[in-house]
Amino acid sequence: QVQLVESGGGLVQPGGSLRLSCAGSGSIFSIIAIGWYRQAPGKERELVASVTSGGIPNYADSVKGRFTISRDDAKNTGYLQMNSLKPEDTAVYYCNARARTGRWTTWQDYWGQGTQVTVSS
Repeated sequence: QVQLVESGGGLVQPGGSLRLSCAGSGSIFSIIAIGWYRQAPGKERELVASVTSGGIPNYADSVKGRFTISRDDAKNTGYLQMNSLKPEDTAVYYCNARARTGRWTTWQDYWGQGTQVTVSS
């Protein structure tokens, strides 16, 4: 099995920064993509950013130029650097990894438990 644990959330003032981490553990053979999603109260979960195994990032228009996604494959860890935070960034942020546990196993999606990010003065 694969477990993902997010950390780094919290309360920050508008204009501030946070760095989220997503640490993978368990029977990880390889991770093809890591994504960060968020869900605000009363809204659907949305993709914030993703990065492939080749390091190619993709961002939602609402966070382009403010957020940076990265990954450390040696540590099976993904990161989301969030700068110039706005109140509308307030949400629970979830890490997703598409991974497999062996060379011949299928790719599966795994999710972390979520971490709260609140942007407020």
